[in-house]
Amino acid sequence: MNILILGAGQVGGSLAENLANEANDITVIDSNGARLRELQDRLDIRTVQGKASYPSVLKQANAEDADMLIAVTNSDETNMVACQIASIMFKTPTKICRVRAASYLAYQELFSGKDHENLNGFPIDVLISPEQLVTRHITRLIENPGALQVLEFSKGRTRLVAIRAIKGGPLVGQELGYLRTHMPRIETRVAAIFRKDRAIMPRGDTVIEDGDEVFFIADANHIRSVMSELQPLEKPYKRIFICGGGNIGQRLAQTLEGRYQVKLLERNHERCIMLSENLRKTVVLEGNAADKDILLEENIENTDVFCAVTNDDEANIMASLLAKRLGARKVLTLINNPDYVDLIQGGEIDVAISPQQTTIGSLLTHVRRGDVVNVHSLRRGAAEAIEAIAHGDHRSSKVVGRRLDEINLPQGTTIGAIVRHNEVLIAHDHLRVQPDDHVILFLVDKSRINEVEKLFQVGLTFF
Repeated sequence: MNILILGAGQVGGSLAENLANEANDITVIDSNGARLRELQDRLDIRTVQGKASYPSVLKQANAEDADMLIAVTNSDETNMVACQIASIMFKTPTKICRVRAASYLAYQELFSGKDHENLNGFPIDVLISPEQLVTRHITRLIENPGALQVLEFSKGRTRLVAIRAIKGGPLVGQELGYLRTHMPRIETRVAAIFRKDRAIMPRGDTVIEDGDEVFFIADANHIRSVMSELQPLEKPYKRIFICGGGNIGQRLAQTLEGRYQVKLLERNHERCIMLSENLRKTVVLEGNAADKDILLEENIENTDVFCAVTNDDEANIMASLLAKRLGARKVLTLINNPDYVDLIQGGEIDVAISPQQTTIGSLLTHVRRGDVVNVHSLRRGAAEAIEAIAHGDHRSSKVVGRRLDEINLPQGTTIGAIVRHNEVLIAHDHLRVQPDDHVILFLVDKSRINEVEKLFQVGLTFF
């Protein structure tokens, strides 16, 4: 696929790296020449320096040959105008646009494309809002105490959950086969285990050890029951403290304030006034999260979850460390620099959240070959979970009509579940794939994604 990426920042650069390794022709446009040279030194891609919305720059990047344009510059306006120009001048088939400002997103009539009825708006086929994606990600973590990651498939009917195995959980120290004996009425499947950053493909005789990072898949209604097998079950959260009143902080407060006791700390006076006028139940505080006295005054020791979501990584890390040492039960920290994520997660900071990885998963959904409806990037991009729809019949498809143990899956790939007519079927060898099944797969080695895509592409005999 010929893909044109506008913007060589954290998201654009990470996306180029992901896609360049998958036999795509990638061109990246950015005004920062040094950043482009750094990418070109590492990746087999083409780069063009210039303003991404200029017709002459897009023409230089051979936009007329692009199958897809992905606009992820730091400017919403540049992204939207570039999509308009790509549509008018170059007839680009698919245009994906990152838009951050809520002031634009609040008016869906501004946009046209596959997901919008208005034909006169900006011709954008897929809108990506990092703030919305990150808010949803944090909300799922708060709704599932103890989880490291919670991913939804098939409109939330089934979930893939990452959890740290902790001594005291009934399954820790036991073989995986014990899980079915201990919970005979609950269907679940362990998709992968990471032990000291090494992937282990689970079998019935695999023993779960203290400290393992376990990915399991189950019906959304059974998640809490399965989690209780892997660690002592945490009490539901009640009190949430948000540090940072920017777009993410405000969205998070709006999402949570109806169900939790929410406090939000913001240092900018004018922003505090705006937040207090727009939030219904959230207690808005003005001050610096690095101020120990403020946190103590607000009873940080009674806080269930402290979320640091400012746009400053260092401020988020320092505020989180302080809150944890003062007694906050759980700390979630937003980290924009991917190099920091591995350094800090798992110590005093419980969960480090990378907006780049969250956004990239959403983007990859629209890039994958075959009918792929969901992609989640895992473990800083090394692993991936996808939801693909099976089409065709036993003659034209490599999966339809076959039992799961008959499908030639790439090494390191497991099928976790099938969603069929709104019913979640946890994967077992005897299960046979039918047309239109939603198949949920886990890849510990993302480099095998091309082989998985080919499995779900319909052959020429299907009409």
